[in-house]
Amino acid sequence: MKITLLPLAFVLLFALSTQPLLGAADASPEQVVDTAGKILRADTKYYILPSMPHYRYITSNTDGLGLASIGEFCPLDVVVVNGYHGLPLTFTPVNPKKGVIRVSTDLNIKFADWTRCPHYSTVWKLDDFDVSRKQWFVTTGGVVGNPSWETIRNWFKIEKYDGAYKLVYCPSVMQSPKHLCKNVGIFEDQKGNKRLALTDVPLKVRFQKA
Repeated sequence: MKITLLPLAFVLLFALSTQPLLGAADASPEQVVDTAGKILRADTKYYILPSMPHYRYITSNTDGLGLASIGEFCPLDVVVVNGYHGLPLTFTPVNPKKGVIRVSTDLNIKFADWTRCPHYSTVWKLDDFDVSRKQWFVTTGGVVGNPSWETIRNWFKIEKYDGAYKLVYCPSVMQSPKHLCKNVGIFEDQKGNKRLALTDVPLKVRFQKA
């Protein structure tokens, strides 16, 4: 009896050892890299550089993102600036213990420099819907962390796109089928302001260490 059970026990042990552990975590999303091929990190400042081929608004490879007062003095809105790299930014993932920035992961985006609106943060957030322009614009005044329904408009993601990256607003910190899920692109108003907004066509971007 023992002679017949030992091979069976060995077979069962081998079969169990070759199976994935119950509840094992899925592979982490791919790491985002900068123009030098280095991994983006949460404690480092970067420039977000728009890529020329996708927009007539981009005049050179030195264009970047900055802040402008549009419609009201404060808070400031996120815009494309021509001729220089713009303002440096930092990225904070939804899990602040994760120091590496990955694609398809909720994160906060914050301009690192001080602005003339001391009562408003430089954290990106989605503004209220602009009825006259029929657009959702990206502004500032958000908060870092604290994922909740109150902060749902503060969360963005980086996705791979056409050999580079794009920014999207598609938060998954709070599960709901009613969330907007669109690319971040450019809307040019009548005064020539190139504002970041939710669009069908994404803005292709790269990240350069500041």
